[in-house]
Parts: sequence; C-alpha cells; structure tokens
Amino acid sequence: MSQSQAHDESNSNPLDPNWRNDALDLDLDYGMQTIAVRAGQHRTDEGEHAEPIFTTSSYVYTSASDAAAHFNGTKTGNVYSRHTNPSVRTFERRLAALENGERAVATASGMGAILTMCLAYLKAGDHLLAANQLFGSSIGLFNNYMAKFGIEVSYVDCFDNDAWASAIRPNTKVIYCESPSNPLAQICDIGYLSQLCKANDVLLVVDNCFATPALQRPLDLGADVVIHSATKYLDGQGRVLGGALVGSDKLMQAAFTVVRSGGISMSPFNAWVFTKGLETLKLRMQAHCANANQVAEFLVNHPNVSKVHFSGLLDHPSHELTKRQHHMKNGYGAIMGFEVKASAANNHVNDRDTKEAAWHVIDSTQMVSITNNLGDAKTTVTHPATTTHFRLTPEARAEAGVKDGLIRLSVGLEDVEDIIKDLARGLDSL
Repeated sequence: MSQSQAHDESNSNPLDPNWRNDALDLDLDYGMQTIAVRAGQHRTDEGEHAEPIFTTSSYVYTSASDAAAHFNGTKTGNVYSRHTNPSVRTFERRLAALENGERAVATASGMGAILTMCLAYLKAGDHLLAANQLFGSSIGLFNNYMAKFGIEVSYVDCFDNDAWASAIRPNTKVIYCESPSNPLAQICDIGYLSQLCKANDVLLVVDNCFATPALQRPLDLGADVVIHSATKYLDGQGRVLGGALVGSDKLMQAAFTVVRSGGISMSPFNAWVFTKGLETLKLRMQAHCANANQVAEFLVNHPNVSKVHFSGLLDHPSHELTKRQHHMKNGYGAIMGFEVKASAANNHVNDRDTKEAAWHVIDSTQMVSITNNLGDAKTTVTHPATTTHFRLTPEARAEAGVKDGLIRLSVGLEDVEDIIKDLARGLDSL
C-alpha cells in the first residue's frame, strides 16, 4: 500500500471550514427544537433557505492538482458520494447535535449501521456481548455472520446487571443493547453498563431507535456509540430507509472508513427526507407518547389481555429507571408489546391458542396497519413470533420473551380514541 493510500484510509486531516460553518452556531447553547430545525445546514453561495438535495455521484475540481489533493487527503472536500455528500452531511451534523455527539455517520439502513459497528470495532477473536432482547435481524447478523468470521457472541437478559458483569470476558470488546428493546420495550440501565464497560475497556453501543434523542441521549448517560434505524422515528412517516451511528470523532472515523470502503452509504434524497423529519421529531414524540400512555392504560385493563410490556405503567419493573433515563416528562416511547389470553372470553370461541388469538386481534383491525415497520405517524401492529423474529429458534424466541400470544404495537398519531376502538374490535370478540 502506498503512503497516499495509507493516508486516505485514516483520513485524519481536519475538515475545511466550509464543512464546519453551520447556519446555526451550536456554541450559543440552543434548545433541542431549535437544533432540530436549524442545525447542520451549510448554505451555498445561492443563499438558499431550505436544505437542498445534492443528487450528484461525483464532484468537479479546479485542476488536476486539486483533484489529486482531494484524493490523497491533503485537501478535504467531496470526492465521491459513496464517501461524502452535502445532503448526507447535513443530516449527520444535525443528528450529532441532537444526540450531543461529536460526529455522526449515516448508512443505507439501520442494519447497515449495526454491520458498520461490527466491522469498525470488532475483529476475529473478539467477543461481542449483547442483550437477549434484540431485533431478530440483529441476532441473525451476529449469529450467522459475525460468528462466521471468528467473532464470539453471547447474550444476557438486558435488565440483569449481574448477568452482564458475569458474562464479561478478557476478549470482550463491545456490549450491545437496545433500550427500549424490540419488541418488549425493555429498559437497560445504561449508566451501570457504562461503568462496567469503562472498568473493562469495552465499548458500550446503545440502539436508541425507539426512544430517539427527543426522549433519551445515551451518550449523556455514558454510552460510547449510539445506533439508529433512521427508517423509524427520525423519518416518522415510513418513507425511506436509513441508519446512523453517533459518537466521538475518533470512533466515528473508524465507522466512516467502513461505510466509505464497503459502500454502506446513505442516498442524498433519503438524507434530505431524514433532515426534514428531524425538524418535527420532538413534537411528534410528545404526541406519540401521549397516545401510547392512554393505549397502555386501555390494554392493561382489558380482560382479554394477560400482560402489557410498557415502562410507562406504574407497576412496570423499569418504570423508575425509565423516568431517570428519559428526559422528556411522561415520555416512555410509543412501542409496546401486549399478550392476549388463549382462553375465550365468551362461549362463541373455544380452544383458541395464543397465536390464533393474537392473529384474531390483528386481523380484526380496520384502521391500524398490519406491517413490520414502526415509528410511523400511522399506528402499526405485527405478530413478532411469525414476522420480525420468525427466523429465531423457538428456544431463542423464548429467551427473548417473544411468545406466540405477543403482539407488538407502534402507537401512531391518529386520534387515540380511534386507535383504542380499533384494537377493541378483536379484543372484545375473543
């Protein structure tokens, strides 16, 4: 490898001023909503007010020597949109500001962000310690691909602090968790995990997809890296795919190198959609949470619901922890799982097993969308055991708490009375 290639791989030179001069000076300590609306944009010489979409694959240089300087790293600027793009950069800077991170790196999808994390921070012989309670595709990635390349993977219950501590090995390099988790919305003690990781020289990576920075900032709680499926609440309307990592400049440089070399890049159009989505993130999350709190109360009091997994309920074991970690008052997120009873509530239906009961509730909805996506303005519902987690073995599903009677609900922004009526159609007729 030549010296210029080695320098390009590190890409450690400082960014040019035009990559740092925002339309909003973050040193002036603006509030979250102001940051969500204005941070990250660098206006061009055209003086545009709204953020433009830079739909270009490549960039033009003033001379051959100017091109060479960009490629060998002595001059920082756009080289190719697989590496950098102004629209993507605006989204990255705005998200980093919202998460109180130094830098963000955007990816083509949420799973692309998790893959980037693995490739950036793990190598053959390392150990990845993860929570049992994860999105099914994450477990598939870890078990089927990371293990294939010599990375050891093991799992513990996300809420069992003693289990986390006992599972640390000399070669543990990353602890990975979702908080809240998919699909049971379980909560990890991020502060405890941060102390555990620092004591053992381990990176703490937290998926903040369900809470978003509107409710929780894991970096402020001691995490090293935050992961997002931007597809969910950061967009908020189910339009495009994307992901992101947020953390220190050093850690994000390692992630950026993976994205650049592996082509796990976000498209400029998708980045623009996410940037506009961030403008209303806090307002949307307030409304999502308000609706979810009411839906959870309805479900917990319904005779055909055996259990509701939602930390906003006063008797939930993680209620107080969530209140400490989520900075929005009464903001517990809008994802919940609820389990329906197998036995019939009347004489018209007999011997219905829990999967059939769950499917009956889902199929009885007239407004709610039956889809595996979440974080949408529209309320969505799915049966995890046969959709998002169906590739897991029955034993793995049991460890993750994904029972046949479990329904995952993503509470949207419709009138809450209409959401409740739609769920009641199936629940009342069991």
